[in-house]
Amino acid sequence: SFERANGVCSYAPRAAATSTIRNKKKKKPHWFRTPGRAVHPFKRVLSSSTASNDYARPNRRFIRTLREASKGAMDNIDNVRGTAVLDSPSLNKGTGFTFTQRERLGLRGLLPRKYETVEIQVKRAWTQLCAFEEDMNRYIFLENLHMQNERLFYRVLVEHLEDLMPIVYTPTVGEACINFDALYRNRCGMYFSRLDSGVMRRMLDNWPSPETEIIVVTDGGRVLGLGDLGTNGMAISVGKVSLYVASGGFDPAKSMPVCLDLGTNNVALRAHDFYLGADEPRLTGDAHLAVVTEFCLAVKDKWPNCLIQFEDFKTEDAFRILDHMRHKVLCFNDDIQGTGATILAGLINALRAQGTPTKDARIIFFGAGSSAIGVSTQIIQLLMSEGLSEEDARQSIYLMDSKGLITDQREDFAGLSDQKKQFAQVGVEPCDDLGALIQRVKPHALFGLSGFGPVFTREHIEMLCDHIGKPIVFPLSNPTSKAEITALDAYTWSKGKCLFAAGSPFDPVVIDGKTYTPGQGNNMFIFPGVGFAAVSIQAEYVPDSFFLCAARALAAIVPDEDVRSGTIYPSVSIIRDISRQVAVAVANHAYDVGVAKLYPRPGDMNAFIAERMYFPMNDGAV
Repeated sequence: SFERANGVCSYAPRAAATSTIRNKKKKKPHWFRTPGRAVHPFKRVLSSSTASNDYARPNRRFIRTLREASKGAMDNIDNVRGTAVLDSPSLNKGTGFTFTQRERLGLRGLLPRKYETVEIQVKRAWTQLCAFEEDMNRYIFLENLHMQNERLFYRVLVEHLEDLMPIVYTPTVGEACINFDALYRNRCGMYFSRLDSGVMRRMLDNWPSPETEIIVVTDGGRVLGLGDLGTNGMAISVGKVSLYVASGGFDPAKSMPVCLDLGTNNVALRAHDFYLGADEPRLTGDAHLAVVTEFCLAVKDKWPNCLIQFEDFKTEDAFRILDHMRHKVLCFNDDIQGTGATILAGLINALRAQGTPTKDARIIFFGAGSSAIGVSTQIIQLLMSEGLSEEDARQSIYLMDSKGLITDQREDFAGLSDQKKQFAQVGVEPCDDLGALIQRVKPHALFGLSGFGPVFTREHIEMLCDHIGKPIVFPLSNPTSKAEITALDAYTWSKGKCLFAAGSPFDPVVIDGKTYTPGQGNNMFIFPGVGFAAVSIQAEYVPDSFFLCAARALAAIVPDEDVRSGTIYPSVSIIRDISRQVAVAVANHAYDVGVAKLYPRPGDMNAFIAERMYFPMNDGAV
């Protein structure tokens, strides 16, 4: 067992094992029978003169047969032997190499003699992880494992995803982004800067994988609710790729995190000795767009079917890039489109629980950045599908930015972004007080996407309860410290009436003996499935309808009885099944709207998607 003393992790001998795993008699590898007669997988009997021990050294014909029979699965390790295999995160299996593999790859003697199953390796890694008390130390441990044994990292993540998601992603990844330069130890992903203009396509040839299906790219312009973090934003790309693999079924060998080093306006960050990015102000406007465009077109030239997911760009840059690139390359912006679909699914179920017809919903947004605009856009599409005109749908949504309600009567209306103007209330008086706006609008739902931290007060919640029996309260800003209200305050002030979901996890709340479990509107419910579908059926581009389809598929996963009891989202524990169902729905929709390029169309889409999903340490390949 592991114990911590004075901040140091130490190992203490364990008591005699009692678990069934440790007591179970180990089954010998399938190719091994008895000393002197080792039978390899293809039934070729090895020379008895060389089989005097467990390793049963194979002869040249056996090596050739093994290579031919394994062609494809093991092509990536030709000419790689010995410590080079163990030093490669994608090839290393630690004690999981069989004796035949050790002999062939020059690993004999470089590892403890014992062959260990995946289960034992995962158990050891989990024990080591649990020895750390602080989540940041657990994050560091996991990233070190990621850089040493990629498949074991993902197997641990898949088997403990519900526990580890807050560590590999929000909220812990926020702290990791702040300290990324100080924590930096190993390479992860690729970096491109304005100085690389003209050579980005050639730079992509430096990436070790011949095929890439998913790229998460950020410029660190607006990381979570933490602002401009420059190249420290690479941690968000790394975390997002981990979720694409663990929850969506992407192959890690075909996944790449990217950071565009386009400067930062964070002067204190630039002045720090450890900062890894360019010591210059952030690029803006056409110069910024030109670098992003060259990168995207370079990716398309090298990997035509690769999906590019934009992550944590500043609001104005995020919209400009998406509008410019969405029909040029296979791409989407998760902050705009993924967040919108996730919250839309929660709203669909919350309105069901509330008993409010979708077309009658009135919603206040506290915050009007890219995520709020993205969510609002998805809601408009939903309302229009229920029979409302676009104009009436837009007037059902009230957006507040730092200066108050967005309305065409504001003095600064002419200076607002085009995205905000689209959601401006027409002929409505300005209002800079949230409480006053709640009194005026009597909303069914209050969404927080401001990043300001706790701003929803007891008065706000009580007013919502006076107007609506079960108010919908979604504080969606990340990380947890930036949420507009805590689950405890929301349930306490509403006396357990509110329908609550947040962007980050909150602990269950007990009020008068009744336990309330907060929902989490995590984008992970949407982006892996949408992305996997787009790549699997080779979509020409990613239309907005993909996300409305995904939102409906996600909402439908929660049974009616659970919705009536206040459950808005399904459990993260079944995330791979959720991603599969979302991917199947989106893939079928892609054929219906004519953007799929893979033909003939799979007859059994569920089987097609399930078969393509990667599962770590389950492929049998070295």
